[in-house]
Amino acid sequence: MTLDPALADALWPYFVVLFAGFLPSEIWRWSAVFLSRGFTDQDEVIIWVRCVSGALLTSVVAKLLISPSGALTAVPLSLRIGALVAGVAASLLLKRSTMVAILAGEAVLLTGAWLLR
Repeated sequence: MTLDPALADALWPYFVVLFAGFLPSEIWRWSAVFLSRGFTDQDEVIIWVRCVSGALLTSVVAKLLISPSGALTAVPLSLRIGALVAGVAASLLLKRSTMVAILAGEAVLLTGAWLLR
């Protein structure tokens, strides 16, 4: 059985995303789940993993703040810094939650961009 060429042309980007993006990272996620059994929050390896993930998140935020791409280039630097400050403040006020920081920073950024349009 052969695949219709028009259908194959439409589906190839999804196969690339699946095989080059999703599956390689999913293997490591499942490996981490099985290998992390028995560790506590205070084990040195878990503390190291949290530090590395925090450093990666910080580097992505710094890259987006200093040299944005796409639609973010239209947002002034002052607004991007304000969103960062709001995110850090929200995180410090609400149990150092990364999700709260991201949501607060995005809310300030989107609201400011909407008001400036």
